[in-house]
Amino acid sequence: MDLVSIKKRFGIVGHNAALDRAIEIAVQVAITDLSVLITGESGVGKDNISKIIHQYSSYKHGEYIAVNCGAIPEGTIDSELFGHEKGAFTGATEMRKGYFEVANNGTIFLDEVADLPLPTQARLLRVLENGDFMRVGSSKVLRTKVRVIAATNVNLADRIAKGKFRADLYYRLNSVPIYVPALRERKEDIFLLFTKFASDFSEKYRVPPISLTPNAIELLQEYRWPGNVRELKNITKQISTLEKNRVIDEETLSKYLKKNTLSNLPMIIPSTSTDKNELFERELIYKFLIDMKREMTELKALVNQIIQDEDINSKIGKTVAIPSTSIESESILHFDEKKSEDSELFEDSVVINEQFSLLDSEKELIKKALKKHNNRRKEAAKELGISERTLYRKIKELDL
Repeated sequence: MDLVSIKKRFGIVGHNAALDRAIEIAVQVAITDLSVLITGESGVGKDNISKIIHQYSSYKHGEYIAVNCGAIPEGTIDSELFGHEKGAFTGATEMRKGYFEVANNGTIFLDEVADLPLPTQARLLRVLENGDFMRVGSSKVLRTKVRVIAATNVNLADRIAKGKFRADLYYRLNSVPIYVPALRERKEDIFLLFTKFASDFSEKYRVPPISLTPNAIELLQEYRWPGNVRELKNITKQISTLEKNRVIDEETLSKYLKKNTLSNLPMIIPSTSTDKNELFERELIYKFLIDMKREMTELKALVNQIIQDEDINSKIGKTVAIPSTSIESESILHFDEKKSEDSELFEDSVVINEQFSLLDSEKELIKKALKKHNNRRKEAAKELGISERTLYRKIKELDL
């Protein structure tokens, strides 16, 4: 299939390699009956990928129904998907067909599938396995032939670990995974999308199209776009509607970006995911070392103060307690009268080594994270703020 024609047909703008790969997989899997799981952040256009699969499949002549699983209350989701019988619950004044019955020989797109309640997940698994389902309040088994495409913006593996998503349903849905990249991962497409949206709004509202100065273009591309394409489209619409000056400079653009989120304004970030992981590692280790050094310095000062106290000799046989705020457990120093003459020697012996081993600290930090998560490396990597791949490499390097 010609990617250019597919993009034009479904209104997809961009030349990013990861985006092109997602479209290619969608076209290839469309001719099969396999379930597809589309992953990616909110607003990246996962619905466009599902429409491509539907239109190039044998189900294209049937219904295409998109269901936002997170927008339907838990008490009514089963009725929406599978239908209900008259009198099945309060307010069920008549029989109603569900989406799986209506979309027979068609396609159902389950967006935000991670939000499905566990009982509904069990019903969905049965439909995927053999096409059987029952309306709410009925014992009659019905059959349907539906192509199911699911999408999520969360990590389903984490949901499974927390007992909020069925592992068997995940593997059934994830027959073919498709990842749609975030907008910040396809910087070369950001200005193209902005230009496309600006032209669309110019035509719709019959106003001259807006354009950007070079500095504004740079700001547009460096912004992190947490809302992805949806956010870019909304901001372009706001500027096209509100700004009288049709040439938008950096200062004007930044006002609209600040309205969305202050924490996601342009920042210096690593150019590659590997660099980003290394940065997270260093920040974590530095914080650990700084905390350790501060505690050791406080402890050293406290011990020296006790030793140098001019009344210390009058406290022979008494107990001097070091506050537990500076050390893990309360430490007690006993001074024997016979050893008072060696106080200077004791003072000289209180040497606190402030030279930290970066590798030892890093090793200890990783060991603690692995122990906390029962050696589940994916959870440990998340706790440390690094990638699972980086954690594997560190474990091998540190011989853990």
